[in-house]
Amino acid sequence: MADILVLNGPNLGRLGTREPDVYGSGTLDDLRAVLQEDAGDDTIDLRQTDDEAQLLGWLHEAADSGAPVILNAGAWTHYSYALRDAVSLVTKAGGTVIEVHLSNPHAREEFRHTSVLTAVSTGVIAGFGFESYRLALAFIRRNRR
Repeated sequence: MADILVLNGPNLGRLGTREPDVYGSGTLDDLRAVLQEDAGDDTIDLRQTDDEAQLLGWLHEAADSGAPVILNAGAWTHYSYALRDAVSLVTKAGGTVIEVHLSNPHAREEFRHTSVLTAVSTGVIAGFGFESYRLALAFIRRNRR
């Protein structure tokens, strides 16, 4: 049994009510239930914050513990070099970070087309709603490092 961190950044606590046409009508609690159902013997540790420092701390925790990470950094994806460095700490330590997006950033506003995280993440899954997270979880469970 292992913990899999599912880390969510700003505004993702508003899932279910924030632009459901873009992000879907499911809440974080709904996402937690879906992932826990898929997790088998693994434990899903789903967290959300609107505080960038807290997200950095969680990534540092993953770098130290080796816990795999599914990361939806929200808007920080596009400009947070501090977050990029924290993701790099995890992957350079041999850990896994899968960058996920509910929507397809490349089909949206131009500023969303750039991710500063992609180059240091293990992989990226985007555009499939909650299925993006489920695909990331399936990859992690099949490909333990």
